[in-house]
Amino acid sequence: MAAAPWLFGGLCFRFRDQNPEVDVEGPLPISSCSSWRGGRTVMAAVAANVAAAAENREPRREAVPGLESQRRQVENGESGRERPLRAGESWFLVEQHWYKQWEVYVQGGDQDSGTFPGCINNADLFEDQVNWRLKKGLVEGEDYVLLPAAAWHCLVDWYGLEHGQPPIERKVVELPSVQKVEVYPVELLLVRHSDMDTPHTAQFSHTDSVDLVLHTAREQFLVSPQEETRLWIKNAEGSFERLCNTRVTVLDAALKSGQVVIMETRNKDGTWPSAQPQAVNTALEEDEEFQGQPGICGLTNLGNTCFMNSALQCLSNVPQLTEYFLKNRYLEELNFCNPLGMKGEIAEAYADLVKQAWSGHHRSIVPHVFKTKVGHFASQFLGYQQHDSQELLSFLLDGLHEDLNRVKKKEYVELCDAAGRPDQEVAQEAWQNHKRRNDSVIVDTFHGLFKSTLVCPDCGNVSVTFDPFCYLSVPLPVSHKRVMEVFFVSMDPRRKPEQHRLVVPKKGKISDLCVALAKHTGMSPERMMVADVFSHRFYKIYQLEESLSSILDRDDIFIYEVSGRSAIGENSREDVVLPIYLRERTPARDYNNSYYGLMLFGHPLLVSVPRDRLSWDALYHILLYRLSRYVTRPSSDDEDDGDEKADMEDKDNIPKPGHVAGGSSQNSGPEQAGPSSGVAGGSRAPVDNSPGPSHWPQRARRKHLFTLQTVNSNGTSDRSTFNEDTHAQPYIAIDWEPEMKKRYYDEVEAEGYVKHDCVGYVLKKAPVRLQECIELFTTVETLEKENPWYCPTCKQQQLATKKLDLWTLPETLIIHLKRFSYTKFSREKLDTLVEFPIRDLDFSEFVIKPQNESAPELYKYDLIAVSNHYGGLRDGHYTTFACNKDSGQWHYFDDNSVSPVTENQIESKAAYVLFYQRQDVARRLQPQPGLSDPPASPACGSPSNSEFMDVN
Repeated sequence: MAAAPWLFGGLCFRFRDQNPEVDVEGPLPISSCSSWRGGRTVMAAVAANVAAAAENREPRREAVPGLESQRRQVENGESGRERPLRAGESWFLVEQHWYKQWEVYVQGGDQDSGTFPGCINNADLFEDQVNWRLKKGLVEGEDYVLLPAAAWHCLVDWYGLEHGQPPIERKVVELPSVQKVEVYPVELLLVRHSDMDTPHTAQFSHTDSVDLVLHTAREQFLVSPQEETRLWIKNAEGSFERLCNTRVTVLDAALKSGQVVIMETRNKDGTWPSAQPQAVNTALEEDEEFQGQPGICGLTNLGNTCFMNSALQCLSNVPQLTEYFLKNRYLEELNFCNPLGMKGEIAEAYADLVKQAWSGHHRSIVPHVFKTKVGHFASQFLGYQQHDSQELLSFLLDGLHEDLNRVKKKEYVELCDAAGRPDQEVAQEAWQNHKRRNDSVIVDTFHGLFKSTLVCPDCGNVSVTFDPFCYLSVPLPVSHKRVMEVFFVSMDPRRKPEQHRLVVPKKGKISDLCVALAKHTGMSPERMMVADVFSHRFYKIYQLEESLSSILDRDDIFIYEVSGRSAIGENSREDVVLPIYLRERTPARDYNNSYYGLMLFGHPLLVSVPRDRLSWDALYHILLYRLSRYVTRPSSDDEDDGDEKADMEDKDNIPKPGHVAGGSSQNSGPEQAGPSSGVAGGSRAPVDNSPGPSHWPQRARRKHLFTLQTVNSNGTSDRSTFNEDTHAQPYIAIDWEPEMKKRYYDEVEAEGYVKHDCVGYVLKKAPVRLQECIELFTTVETLEKENPWYCPTCKQQQLATKKLDLWTLPETLIIHLKRFSYTKFSREKLDTLVEFPIRDLDFSEFVIKPQNESAPELYKYDLIAVSNHYGGLRDGHYTTFACNKDSGQWHYFDDNSVSPVTENQIESKAAYVLFYQRQDVARRLQPQPGLSDPPASPACGSPSNSEFMDVN
């Protein structure tokens, strides 16, 4: 048992007699240390109690040393004031006059001398005797001396401390390039957010942690341990800043004396007082007394943020993760220094959401602060564009992991190949290496382990590695067929265009499209030409051998019937296929026949013209015949056919091969062909070497319905010459005067079309089981050219075969169904129905690690949440099904709206991301009530939120 110290005026002191054989303890028989007179008076008082104290004391202690020994202990040696400072240790201030008196006393060598200093008295260092605040401007060596803790305690033991005075203890702080004793600590003004006008002054060392400041504030304001608090500081300019990292020192936090530190306590509804809007609206007042089922809370759509809401609702209903935040275990694991993290801000923002959603005091909340934080750290989510819920989920899991990573300094870990070692050994090594750099609640909850096997196709080298994963992105079995909608345009002018729905090979060619249409129309594929029509012109005319993947689902595809053609030979009849555009001249002003005064309209045509009828007059009548369904022929009274002389001139000037009509020597050079220039090659659209229609002589027809003009492939500029060397396909424009078009052109009939019976057919997609998707995920595949593997044996990149196997599975398994397919030419969403079990999803057949037969629940999972996507690629909407961890009731979360649902409503074609929980984890957490419990009331409405500090 340690000896009891002397009790004096409520302070605890120790005194030792000079007799080395006697150690005296007990209360002094005097009222004040300041009344002592010389050393002999003190010793006499002590000696008077020796007899009474000796009977009850413990074994004798060390006696008060001699004066020279005192001097050496206080001034020299390891415990003396001459030794160097050490960061973090305590030193004490002693008033300069008293210390000089003590030096004279011990240097005199006479214990009976009248120079005895008496007890330590630091009164001259204080401004007052109430708050014991140090005077400003004290100087070491003039006003005080500094003593290390050991020397100070020796002096107190030997001489005592003036009654009522506190010891002046100060810490050694390590500043940049220097260590010093901080005589003047930081004085902070602590206030509560709810009472900014009543500050409490507290002193802290620069080396004290901000956590001590928080602890002091909690004690001062009597905050219970269950309440969550956080600190703000008020800067000189009046702004407020969060003290997020409480583990840093006061010095590192740059706190200054006189600075106001505000402590706020989280509200019962999970919000912070500083985040409340300045003006409380009626909706907030109505919700103050609302009490609902925790977790049954909607999220307001901020503008295309349904993807974020869906991901958050799914993650919020993972029981062990939500409990981790609700019980504040995250506060001890926030990692503010991780260069890969988000300074703890993502974790704190997510924690705020969880606490609000599970407080039971909100029907709906506004995730504005969280959205702002996400956009700050992930620029792809800035703004209010629609995004992928799985992409946000991936970012959020990674951000939470790094913000909560228990590894503060990541060490370098070299990845090792199996090199023939047993899988068990390699897998254990890989997981340990992963945990050396990554250790968080996210790893504990969501991370599993793959086995990856690569085989070189040349040398047969096998590489085996084990890699961690956070979720499974499983492919859906893809159909090899594709449905395409096209319009068939017959050569018969009486037939309207027909809309057809064709089933073609997904990796087929344009010829396959013609073959499929031939089955519906009975028309030979050789008499078809395929074109993409966009904005009244031919965007592209396809070749037979081109891939169908270049045609997007949104493209308007027209298939034209053209005349059959025999092989090119002597005296053989051959047709020329001419692309025809329709244009109308604008009446606003005279553009001198330039294309600026012409505007395209209607559907373009591909028209077969016999080569022996290549004249403007013949072409006019051919086109008039092709347009006869919606163009009225003028009567004989309306049209003047001209005189015979003009007819004879027309016949005499039909161009011959190699001859330029009119003997013109003008040549504008090759035309700049655009992306849609040219017509289909092969034998269907031979290009003649003779001059094109641009060289055909034109006759002046006063009453013609329209005029003809050669144009470029865009129909925007006229061509006056035809270059034989370029083999460019001539495009013909039918130019209408507004009055003639209004009189003879029927726009309604021109736009008319009929639907073939096949349009009503729907290609039924058979549902697939989730297990089939997982099997497809674990099948052998060959690497793509864009992602080869470097074989260490061959010393070159190889398109190796790769196989992924599941080695270990996490507590909560996230399965991402890859519904969105992106290729170079196409983008599509697979709306295949995936049948997934609500309970007892068994992974035992997929896990290749030797299994524990006595614990089958380690491989069985139950569904807890589903992220749904409705709609297509360009527009869509995300919602969530989730099972409440407390009630066991399933709910449907659609932004603000929340409603109870039954289990048979969960499975749908919209299922996109599935959350499964391992059965042993569910039993470990807590038993869930039966589904017969009454569901929580639907949630609606929402208060607003703000991330700004409000101190008014």
